[in-house]
Amino acid sequence: MYVAVKGGERAIDNAHAWLAEERRGDQDVAELSIPQIREQLKLAVNRVMAEGSLYDPDLAALAIKQSRGDLIEAIFLIRAYRTTLPRLGASTPVDTTAMTVDRRISATFKDLPGGQVLGPTFDYTHRLLDFKLAAEGGPPPAPATAPAYLGPVQHVTEFLNRDGLIQEERPDDAVPPDLTRTPLELPASRPLRLQAMTRGDEGFILSMAYSTQRGYGRTHAFVGELRIGRVAVEMDIPELGFAIEIGEIELTECETVNQFKGSKIEPPQFTRGYGLVFGQSERKAIAMSLVDRALRWEELGEDFIGAPAQDEEFILSHCDNIQATGFLEHIKLPHYVDFQAELEMVRRLRNEASAAREAAE
Repeated sequence: MYVAVKGGERAIDNAHAWLAEERRGDQDVAELSIPQIREQLKLAVNRVMAEGSLYDPDLAALAIKQSRGDLIEAIFLIRAYRTTLPRLGASTPVDTTAMTVDRRISATFKDLPGGQVLGPTFDYTHRLLDFKLAAEGGPPPAPATAPAYLGPVQHVTEFLNRDGLIQEERPDDAVPPDLTRTPLELPASRPLRLQAMTRGDEGFILSMAYSTQRGYGRTHAFVGELRIGRVAVEMDIPELGFAIEIGEIELTECETVNQFKGSKIEPPQFTRGYGLVFGQSERKAIAMSLVDRALRWEELGEDFIGAPAQDEEFILSHCDNIQATGFLEHIKLPHYVDFQAELEMVRRLRNEASAAREAAE
């Protein structure tokens, strides 16, 4: 047994060494630096920060490098590191109205105070490979105008809210549970659902959102507003008696305007979906807002039609890519004892069936 353990340990050490060699790649090619990954693979960095629940572009870039570009593995590394950090306090809710906007668009109103700000987007690019990027080139041309719109910038849904045309979000003074510190419990409150989806796998949330658009949830929506920019993070200091700014983070926020509801005593009004994600992650924020709206069916007095995106247990229990990956990949680890037990049972059942068949003949 000791020889077997030592042999396995040596094999694992060799596998780690080989992994490091593969990660580095061809020694004649310059090694990727953390600043290069952080600045030039920003959308990947943003996803790792969002689903890893830790806003630190440098650490996210390091995790991407260490994982050889496997973003789920990078998210796993970030979450594992996050558990080692002390909790010094809690910030106050961020004010996205005061966001310094890099991108702000609405599919519901053409003319907005502050205007439509296209910002950096793939929306209007041709999906053609740009072979100029394969050549060593200089910096891209600078935009002709200032890239950011300084706030405050009122949310589009507030225009609808003035006339009571959209369901109003009532503030809740209760402190929301922290999913990073307490296990998920069902049924979950809306703040807890939003936390889970923010950390959830982008591909899973996207597929669930797509299903609602195809009829499995009836939430084909308008993007009331999508905004990307930087907001201040503040923390209350008891000794001072007021909040101070401790930093700034980039966020993507999406509010959707969905089908209206009403009753014999209440006039029809539009309903909302909401998504908020670290960094520039607009596909995730839009998808999250669609699924959020689908999950609100009971709160809004709608019927459950059996759509997967309406099923809170299904969504929240399967959206986390780290849990899914762990459960999936554990089956490639040794299960010798379990398999031998099942193999023995199958052999016994086959022998019993054979004996019964011979007796019948």
